[in-house]
Amino acid sequence: MRFGGPVFGHWADPDGWARAVRGLGYGAAYCPAKPTDDDATVAAYEEAAAKVHLVIAEVGAWSNPLSPDAETAKAAMAKCKAMLALADRIGARCCVNTAGAPSKEWAGPHPDALTDETFDRIVAYVREIIDEVKPKRTCYALETMPWMLPDSTDNYLRLLKAIERDRFAVHFDAVNLISSPQRYFDTGGVIREFVEKLGPHIKSCHCKDILLSKKLTTHLDEVRPGLGGLDYPTLLGQLDKLEADTPLMLEHLSTAEQYAQAAKHVRAVAAEVGVKFR
Repeated sequence: MRFGGPVFGHWADPDGWARAVRGLGYGAAYCPAKPTDDDATVAAYEEAAAKVHLVIAEVGAWSNPLSPDAETAKAAMAKCKAMLALADRIGARCCVNTAGAPSKEWAGPHPDALTDETFDRIVAYVREIIDEVKPKRTCYALETMPWMLPDSTDNYLRLLKAIERDRFAVHFDAVNLISSPQRYFDTGGVIREFVEKLGPHIKSCHCKDILLSKKLTTHLDEVRPGLGGLDYPTLLGQLDKLEADTPLMLEHLSTAEQYAQAAKHVRAVAAEVGVKFR
């Protein structure tokens, strides 16, 4: 398994970027290139990563192809295609986005987000993205979400079967699947089911934690790894069964110090359960 996260600061060239990532003890990184970068620049980043045995985990295409605003949805589709093309150029394991919802907020809840009609719209636009870009080295994936599809293991399976594209894959964010007290008190079971049913298709994973508070009604907060209730021994043990370069990527923290604290916790749990990061 690979472990990674963002890198702060500036670097003079791609080799400097790769050294900065490795200097944090990471074996995986977020894509450092932009879709507007020329082929030589993108290739230089890929070569710099390879020199230090670094995996480029994912390219984010964060946008809402299901927006009720036609221009916003059009721009989102263009972004998804551009980011998938970038992921293929640089050899990232996947390009990832949320599926979107018919909401003014790009990743916000909406009463129609989990309907069959929205499911069918997701299938259609994901096929369009993959069929137009025709990636050869990477995959397009959807991040699991608490109030948007795919919101469960079985709904991800439904999408995988319905989309029917070899270059459609799975992105695993365990915290985003914990949307109820029932799931919160069985995070290990949620993780095991997901990996058992979808493991061969998982290309990248996000790393965070979740905390159920005692105030009414049900209130769940995303927190730094080590401050919540996610079953990290089970998460690391299950991910360790997957393809050796599968990345687990820290996200959503504000400072380098917070990322260092999160990394320290994850590495401590990994040592306890006998999981080694590449």
